[in-house]
Amino acid sequence: MHAFPKSPIELKTYLVDPLYRNTFFIIITSISSAGFGFIFWMLAARFYPQEDVGVATALISSMGMLILLSKLGFDQSIIRFFPTRDKSRVLGTAITVTTLFGLVLGVLFIATVDIWSPGLHQVKDYALLYIAFLIANSVTAFIGAAFIALRKSEFYFLQSLLFGSRLLILIPLVFLGALGIFSSLGLSFIIALIVSVFLLYRSGIRLSGIDREFLLDSFRFSAGNYVSGLLIAAPSTILPILVLNILGAEQAAQYFIAYAIVMFLFLIPTSFTTSLFVEGSHGEALKRNVLKSLAGIFALLVPAVVGLFVFGEYILGLIGPDYVAGLELVKVLAISSFFFSFSEVFIAIKKVQYGLKSLIAISAIIFILLLGSSYALMLQYGILGVGYAWILTYASIGIVVVLSMARRYVL
Repeated sequence: MHAFPKSPIELKTYLVDPLYRNTFFIIITSISSAGFGFIFWMLAARFYPQEDVGVATALISSMGMLILLSKLGFDQSIIRFFPTRDKSRVLGTAITVTTLFGLVLGVLFIATVDIWSPGLHQVKDYALLYIAFLIANSVTAFIGAAFIALRKSEFYFLQSLLFGSRLLILIPLVFLGALGIFSSLGLSFIIALIVSVFLLYRSGIRLSGIDREFLLDSFRFSAGNYVSGLLIAAPSTILPILVLNILGAEQAAQYFIAYAIVMFLFLIPTSFTTSLFVEGSHGEALKRNVLKSLAGIFALLVPAVVGLFVFGEYILGLIGPDYVAGLELVKVLAISSFFFSFSEVFIAIKKVQYGLKSLIAISAIIFILLLGSSYALMLQYGILGVGYAWILTYASIGIVVVLSMARRYVL
């Protein structure tokens, strides 16, 4: 099969292939989510006072943090165990455990908000609403993972469209201030949840209680993926703070914008490797799907990187003339996406193979090497040093991964 379809018949073949079909819907879901997010904040900035926007972003960020902490790796266990276990019990266990843990985290956050974030003290006034939106967000996310595991990513895409309903709710709630922004997002979670549960039932899945056998059997896999996920996600949160403290606010803004743009490139390998994980969990031939994933990744990534090199200055100029100075950083980060792709493929392989030690090891190496080299190279090269650190980190990992995959899947 070629990298690009050369006829309508071959295009249809691509869209029928589970790997490419799942990947297609995951990619357009990510793009639509980013698009809705951009429009949402643009409208919020136009119709709400700046102070309300600031408080709302902090509220939403805090909820995102709690969701990340409460997943406990079950989002990955759903994909890994759906093909071989009772799907209703797997999903029911994942949702029950993570909802209870998320509820505990949410209550603790609200109770101690004056210590951790005094600026969000008003969350105590609508604590029940905050908890309700937190739970709706969490449950909907796990149902989305179930749709991906079922190879029904079109429903995952539909969830994204339903989240877009926040655009219709945002302006009518302007009289509520920051709560209006937060509530418009939260209500979109509830709308998506209602439709998602209906689609889930149509797919033959009924939510059950906790399956202790599955909980025990999946504990090691869930815990390993939880640790790995936190290690992988942490640098994205820490690096902007590191840049701010070392290089100042202007350089931090340039890094944030450059990273936000290049994130669209990273969506390509992460979407393909999510589908690779799904197909591997269903028992499909791993070697064939690894090679198909790599072919698909680079077929999309190469023209995307070239396009960013050509139009990057124009894109940065649209955001603001001050951000054009970050063009070189955008280019360096874009180059790192090629190496990033190999590490993502390797991580997906290890998830399929239950290689938890390798999974945690590579995540820890990325965490230490990326943050450590960013700090060291920033002192010497300024903001470009962060880009060089991305290349250094993922090129180092990529070389090892390529040699490993070449021996296993090519030679």
